[in-house]
Amino acid sequence: MKYICLIYFDEKKLEAMSKSELDAFMEECLACDVQLKKSGHAIACQVLEPIQSATTVRVRKGRVSIMDGPFAETKEQLGGFVLINARDLNEAIQVASKIPPARLGSVEVRPIGESNHTLLGA
Repeated sequence: MKYICLIYFDEKKLEAMSKSELDAFMEECLACDVQLKKSGHAIACQVLEPIQSATTVRVRKGRVSIMDGPFAETKEQLGGFVLINARDLNEAIQVASKIPPARLGSVEVRPIGESNHTLLGA
């Protein structure tokens, strides 16, 4: 079964790290990606650009509105994702617990729908 691991953390925690701390953390993240791919769990792993680059799009009553930044104002922002294969939720949780940014914030684990329906109707 496929699961998406949505990685949330406070970007200010990364900004507060020294260069050597940040370099070590990024190396650990890359090593985790390699290990997840080697184990057959990882389908895709990707970091997102900082929230300052985000644009939120809404359509209400046929009118499109856009806003700079994310919709929700929270301490933690969506910073990346890992799409994985796992036998079940327990294995997905085990995989998610090894994702280094979980120590800075949280990793939300959600099963990917298995129906033929998509949000885009394709």
